Amino acid sequence: MLKNRIAVSILFGVNGFLSANFIARLPLLQSTHGLDNSGIGMVLLVSAIGALVAMPFTGWLIVGNGSRRISAAASMLLCMIVAMMGLMPNAVFLGLLFFVLGLSTGTMDVAMNAQAVMVEQGFKRPIMTSFHAIFSAGMMLGAGSGALFTYLETSLKWHLFIVASFSFLLVLWAIFNLIRDARTVGGQISQHRFQLPEASLVGVGLIAFCCMLGEGAMANWSTNYMLNIAQAGVAFAPLGLATFSLAMMFARFFGDRARAQMGDRSLMIRSSIVAAFGLGLVLLLPNPFIVLLGLFLVGLGLSVIVPIAYSTAGNAPGLSPGVGIGMVTTIGYAGFLLGPPIIGFLADWQSLRVALLFTLALFVVMTMLSFRFRQVTGS
Repeated sequence: MLKNRIAVSILFGVNGFLSANFIARLPLLQSTHGLDNSGIGMVLLVSAIGALVAMPFTGWLIVGNGSRRISAAASMLLCMIVAMMGLMPNAVFLGLLFFVLGLSTGTMDVAMNAQAVMVEQGFKRPIMTSFHAIFSAGMMLGAGSGALFTYLETSLKWHLFIVASFSFLLVLWAIFNLIRDARTVGGQISQHRFQLPEASLVGVGLIAFCCMLGEGAMANWSTNYMLNIAQAGVAFAPLGLATFSLAMMFARFFGDRARAQMGDRSLMIRSSIVAAFGLGLVLLLPNPFIVLLGLFLVGLGLSVIVPIAYSTAGNAPGLSPGVGIGMVTTIGYAGFLLGPPIIGFLADWQSLRVALLFTLALFVVMTMLSFRFRQVTGS
C-alpha cells in the first residue's frame, strides 16, 4: 500500500510540476505567437473548457475501464502535450493543443483523486489532504524550475521537453504501482455508466465551487489588490500570492492529522470561518502587512476543503469513486472558470475591493453549507 501511495503522490506532483513549468513560460509563448493579453487569455479559457468538458465523462470512463487505466492514459498524455508546446507552428494549433491539454488535466484530476480515495480506504485513515499538498509542492518546484530555465535562456522547446521527459519517467514507474480497481459486485457499486450521483453530492460540489472560486480569486487578483488597493511596492506586492500559496501547502501537509482529530464536518466549518475572517481582514484593513496576514488565513482556511470534498464524494455509498468525484470536480472547477471574469467585471463596474466582496459572500455560503455537511453527506 505504501507503493500505491507513492505512485499516486507522483501523479499529483507531476500534475502541479508540469502546470507551473508551462505557466512560467506563458510570456514567451505569447510573444512567439504574437498574441496579446486577450489572445493568451482565450488560449487559457479553451484549456479550462476542455477540462470542464472532460470531468463529467471521466466518471463514466472509470466505471468501464478503471481509474488505473484512465490515470495512466491521462498522465502520459499530459507529458506528451507539454513536450509539444514549443513545437506549435501558430496560435490556432496552440489553441487546439491547449484544448487537448484541458481534456487531459480534467481527466487526470478525476482519475488520480479516485486512486487517492482507494489508497485512503486502504490506510483506513484520512490521507487525501497530503496528496493535494504534494500537488502544491509540485507547483512550487515547477515555478522554480521555470524560473531557472528562463534565467538560463533555455529555448521553450528544450525546456518543456526536458521537464516532460523527466516527468514521463516518473509517471511510468507510478503507473505500474497504481491500485487495480476492484470489480463491481452484487450491485454495491452501480453498473450504469451514465448516472447522476445522489443529490446529496450537489451540496458537496457547491462547497468545492465556493472554495475553488476563492482559490482562483486569490491566485488571479491578490497581487493586483496588494499593488493598487493596499498600495504595496512593486517588489512587495507578489508576496501576497506567495504567502497564500505557502499557507495552502503547509496546511495541507498537516490537514490529515487535523481531519483525524476534529472530524471532517468540524474541520470544514472552522476552515470556512478562518477563510472568511481572513478575507474580511483583507477587505476591511487594506494595509500591506495586514493583507499578508489576511491572505495567509485565507490560504490556511481553504487548504483542506477541496480534499475533504473529494474524499466525501469518492466514498459516497452506492457509487464508484470516479462517478462521485467526477460530479464534484465538475461543479467545483466551474468556480475557476467563472470566478475571474465575474470578479473582473465587478472590479471594472465598481472596484476590486468591492468585487472581492462577492468572494467573501461565497465564503459565508460555504460556511453555511459546511454546517449542514453531516446531513448532506449522510454521514
